[in-house]
Amino acid sequence: MALLSNFKNRTLNSNLPPGEIVGTLTAKRLDTIKRVVSNRQFDLTVILENIHDPHNVGAIFRSADAVGIDEVQLLYTKETFPALHPKVTAGGGKWVKQNKYRDPQKLAADLKQRGFKIYTTHLSIDAVSIHDIDWTEPSAVILGNENRGVSSEMTKLADANIVIPMFGMVESLNVSVATAVVLFEACRQRIASGKYPNPESSPEFLEQKTEDWVNIKINKRIRSK
Repeated sequence: MALLSNFKNRTLNSNLPPGEIVGTLTAKRLDTIKRVVSNRQFDLTVILENIHDPHNVGAIFRSADAVGIDEVQLLYTKETFPALHPKVTAGGGKWVKQNKYRDPQKLAADLKQRGFKIYTTHLSIDAVSIHDIDWTEPSAVILGNENRGVSSEMTKLADANIVIPMFGMVESLNVSVATAVVLFEACRQRIASGKYPNPESSPEFLEQKTEDWVNIKINKRIRSK
């Protein structure tokens, strides 16, 4: 929490009393949406490859939303695509887009066409510490199945293997915990380089994105009635 709290007041504000109604939202809620949208990192993403446990998937979505990731890639070649329950994701699944893939090569090609470097958490002798990766560049992190790990095909398609330095007897972390560790290292580097708020987002883009998110909120209210 403390990592991002100092950046709240550097983003967009409506300058209205918190309880004042703006359309169907309070000014406070609208300010929250504007702040979150302005911090979105469109060149940082995670790839979930056949992750089975819905609690792990939900926790990963929460971490992704927390660092400002706009979209998550779901690569499911052996498992069924996960159903995201709001209680597990704490709402993260609503605000983070899902791109679904069955073909690893199509996923890798799409990301590389957008300029992403792909990193796998596959353990190997050539693995690079997450602290030695430049996370300010467009980056995608692959997280593999809880038992099988990252597939050999995705390992071959990746640009590098990464490792979280560990100093105990245990050699691995739960997949959702490992995701959070990697993402918050990326977040730390991006804060230091001035990417929160995102300087590449134009005022016109932020306005459109804010409108999209307001519509998500309104539609949720309509469905709940």
